[in-house]
Amino acid sequence: MKISLFRVWISLSLVISLFACDKNNNVSVFFSPEDDVELGAQVAAEIESDPQYQILSRTQYPEAYQYLDSMVNAILNTNEVAYRNEFVWDVHIVRDDNVLNAFATPGGYIYVYTGLIKYLDNPDALAGVLGHEIAHADLRHTSRNLQKQYGVQFLLNLLLGEDPSQLEQIAGQVAGTVAGLQFSREYETEADEKSVEYLAPTGFACDGAKIFFQRIEEEQGSSGPEFLSTHPSPSNRVENIEEKVAEENCSTQRTNPSGYVQFVNSLP
Repeated sequence: MKISLFRVWISLSLVISLFACDKNNNVSVFFSPEDDVELGAQVAAEIESDPQYQILSRTQYPEAYQYLDSMVNAILNTNEVAYRNEFVWDVHIVRDDNVLNAFATPGGYIYVYTGLIKYLDNPDALAGVLGHEIAHADLRHTSRNLQKQYGVQFLLNLLLGEDPSQLEQIAGQVAGTVAGLQFSREYETEADEKSVEYLAPTGFACDGAKIFFQRIEEEQGSSGPEFLSTHPSPSNRVENIEEKVAEENCSTQRTNPSGYVQFVNSLP
């Protein structure tokens, strides 16, 4: 009985400490930031070994990665990203011109498809998308989803090391679905709004995220591509972003696209 009570006390203490350590206001996540990084690293390893993800080499495409890195760093250096120093913020380019998508894993591993890069025609739009994906990682949306899906007790057993294989299984599951992750309307709205906040202090137009959704709606209607089918409609997202821009009173002036054209031309 003493051992049982002791374990309960330890478990409760761990729960309280972990719930109290998140940097984002009104966010309760059982995974610690270190757990996010560990899970993200395992997901990244799964992606690297999966032939459906053709990751471009940094050695072979240094100019492309230099451009993306500078854009990501411009967002991170605004001091608006809560886990700027804790997460890895490692960006990768996925070669697939038929996919208009980008995604982020826990811990800050970011993946951008060449199809999306070539579909967009200016740096503000890409910066807006990157800001959105950085927000998903920084607000720890995947970890929050896992908490809802598995429950606190399961994650407690996982973190206490009672079944180490479970983390690998979860990483495999996340890697298998991460490109098409279905976040709630609440999470998508949070990420859209954070993108505006992230871009406001940079040289990019703070409404960059809406450019993609405007074009999708104009060309493909309100439903958009399949991966957006479970998300809020593009028109609703444009309206939400515009409301946030008005609230922040930030610049929407478009930047010169010449560097972006060179970036696109550096891709295969």
